[in-house]
Amino acid sequence: MSGVSPMTELLETLSPHFGERLSVSDADRDEHAADVSHHDPARPQVVCWPETTDEVVRVVNACRDLVVPLVPYGAGTAVEGGVVATAGGLCLDTSRMNRILAIHPRDMDATVQAGVTREQLNARLEEQDTGTFFAVDPGADATLGGMAATSASGSNSVRFGTMRDNVLAVEAVMADGSVIRTSGRARKSVAGYDLTALLVGSEGTLGVITEVTLKLAPLPTAIAAAVCPFATIDGAVDAVIECLARGIPLARMELLDEVQMDAVNRYSGFDHARQPTVFFEFLGSESAVVEQSEAVGRIVAEFGGSDFCWATDEAERERLWQARHDGYYATLALREGSIGYVTDVCVPVTAMAECIRRARQELVGCSVPAPLYGHVGDGNFHVVFPIRPGDAAELAEVRRISDAIADHALALDGTITGEHGVGLGKRHLLEREHGPGVAVMRVIKQALDPLGILNPGKVLPDVVAAD
Repeated sequence: MSGVSPMTELLETLSPHFGERLSVSDADRDEHAADVSHHDPARPQVVCWPETTDEVVRVVNACRDLVVPLVPYGAGTAVEGGVVATAGGLCLDTSRMNRILAIHPRDMDATVQAGVTREQLNARLEEQDTGTFFAVDPGADATLGGMAATSASGSNSVRFGTMRDNVLAVEAVMADGSVIRTSGRARKSVAGYDLTALLVGSEGTLGVITEVTLKLAPLPTAIAAAVCPFATIDGAVDAVIECLARGIPLARMELLDEVQMDAVNRYSGFDHARQPTVFFEFLGSESAVVEQSEAVGRIVAEFGGSDFCWATDEAERERLWQARHDGYYATLALREGSIGYVTDVCVPVTAMAECIRRARQELVGCSVPAPLYGHVGDGNFHVVFPIRPGDAAELAEVRRISDAIADHALALDGTITGEHGVGLGKRHLLEREHGPGVAVMRVIKQALDPLGILNPGKVLPDVVAAD
């Protein structure tokens, strides 16, 4: 079609098949322009809602043939700009790919389309009385395809692991339009290169995940949660390290500093002490929960912890963990109209106290409130800066501090991002962590997506031309 723009040709190619599931409306484009991060929105030129893998193949082939950027989109709950359409193009929204394809309770696995959310899967597992649940809990009700694409984790990863640990296989549409399934349902395989590990965490830059096969966990017979304030943040971290060293199988250990506790109290209506605090969750049999809680109680007393404040019934526990998961929004509420800039370093657990100490030193004199919280059981913590939109000075200040915290984590043999992904915001740090390994990543990207249409501008840093 000589003289016709690629986008016009794309619409003419896809419209007969997708009809109303293809949109160029301002409202739909605005809705898909951003996640919940501080990154500036950028609208796609068109939004498409496929329902099957074959339809994703149709979209990928059209985008490849016309060299139109394609950005996969789940629920938009990420915090590193991974769904921002910086190059325009087509946004592929997986929300209508919402079928639960298979549940195998005795094998403890399930296969779902990419747009199924964590809560939808768990509701079905409960409805069918399978005695199982999907454990990875990032807080937000994210899509499972999006969680796989970012290798998400959350508050219970100390017990159940991250998405990388819980994905048995994915189905994905590659840039050439081929459909691959990376493995079967077996719990282990050494048949060739680990393509599951390659695609999980690739942030939509190497392929479009369309199905995910997931491990399930047995439902516990007893659950209890407790809040424990500490005299110092070092004492809180040291208590957690001791719990891990003694092999106590805790489900969650979440650290909130005194600034975050104050924000949570205000936002969620609690009146907990404004001190460094650990939220614990115990699960298992009735006797196991009692044994775990007694053992942890003795340990926290050794490290300056106070008596537990218990949440034993389901409603209390849900309110407690909802307050913890709402920590991001509690921070934003400290400054009306603010947006969140979030750090995401992860270090070996024994280095966490030192990394937090260095991070808090970087925060001295910061003009922006900076609550700190984290998944202390696996060494991952966040500082959330509620910055004013459009304030270049604030953005520069918190970016400098964030980069310094990342450098401290790397110096302690850690990583720049434990669970949020690289997205847009951490590309400039990737070579600090991986050095020549980034060149290997570029080779993989070039081999699988030679035209660069899949989520362009994410993960890999821009190539700077030599002088």
